[in-house]
Amino acid sequence: QVQLVESGGGSVQAGGSLKLSCAASGFISSGYIFSGCTLGWFRQAPGKEREFVSNISIDGTTTYADSVKGRFTISRDNAQNTLYLKMNSPKTEDTAVYYCAACLQRGAYAYWGQGTQVTVSS
Repeated sequence: QVQLVESGGGSVQAGGSLKLSCAASGFISSGYIFSGCTLGWFRQAPGKEREFVSNISIDGTTTYADSVKGRFTISRDNAQNTLYLKMNSPKTEDTAVYYCAACLQRGAYAYWGQGTQVTVSS
């Protein structure tokens, strides 16, 4: 059973920085391997739908939502089965629960974490 556990959330002032981590486990019995999966970050603000933030493919190609481009950086450590999201210069509108997701297939991610709260204050 694949499990994704986010950490690193919390409160941060606008203009500061924060780094989220997503530790993955349980791939052996799933038929997937971490290094062979596209990984992503999503977020959901109060009263809004979950939205795409960023993803990283198996060859390291990255994609970002326009709202975070140039401020957030996604990365992965396949040796540690861990996904990261470095948030630089966060804005109050970045306040949300952040979710990691793994193994994109036919437009949908197979696995999701439980989320970590990020609160940006002015």
